[in-house]
Amino acid sequence: MFKLIILVEPQEDWLQFEQAWPQFLAIAEKMPGLQREVNSPIYTTLHGNNEVAMIHELYFNSQEDLRLAMTSDEGKESGKILQIITHGKVTLLFADHLEDEFKNIEALKKPEIEGPPGDKA
Repeated sequence: MFKLIILVEPQEDWLQFEQAWPQFLAIAEKMPGLQREVNSPIYTTLHGNNEVAMIHELYFNSQEDLRLAMTSDEGKESGKILQIITHGKVTLLFADHLEDEFKNIEALKKPEIEGPPGDKA
């Protein structure tokens, strides 16, 4: 899957932003090919210099679907709205969303080393 990642920086008036956010969603959710979306308000930054208050992700089946969505009327309109309601305090990223199954992680673990024969530690 491919996704559009929206990093929303802290806003001067967060309440005003939250009230305008549904206006963006109403258009963005009509983008062709949209499969799902995830919204993640940030409550703590552990490390780093990037100030991010919220991450919003829009998922598409392919890079081509993402491109078509961004160039659609809904994609263009939602982009304009996003710029207005964030006052430009936003970063957009395209990403290839890869998921790994836990069994693959398990396969990379080193086997436990046993003690000498007869050792029943």
